[in-house]
Amino acid sequence: MIRLVDVATVIRSKNAGPYELTLDVIFKDSTWFRRARDGAWINEELIARLYGVPRSDVFAVIAFEPANAIKATIRRPRVSAAIGETDVYGAQQHAPLLSLEFDDVEQG
Repeated sequence: MIRLVDVATVIRSKNAGPYELTLDVIFKDSTWFRRARDGAWINEELIARLYGVPRSDVFAVIAFEPANAIKATIRRPRVSAAIGETDVYGAQQHAPLLSLEFDDVEQG
């Protein structure tokens, strides 16, 4: 098994406006990025499951090759700074990504 924390240099979350949250995974190099992208390690279904949101609340999962990065954007469960919201900046929402493991099967 491959642990995401072992092949990524950055795993973070942040606001993408008051209604959306962005999750970023930046891989150590282009080889790991391509394996993750081609193997669909991070996809809409995974993000929906990890964050307990409907698939329709996962707006995008985008691979950005120049940065060796995969970005996912989801609807925030509560508007940033709303009553009861606990992470105004969205900076503590990446935790579910930290325990991800993937099968060690290299793509084509």
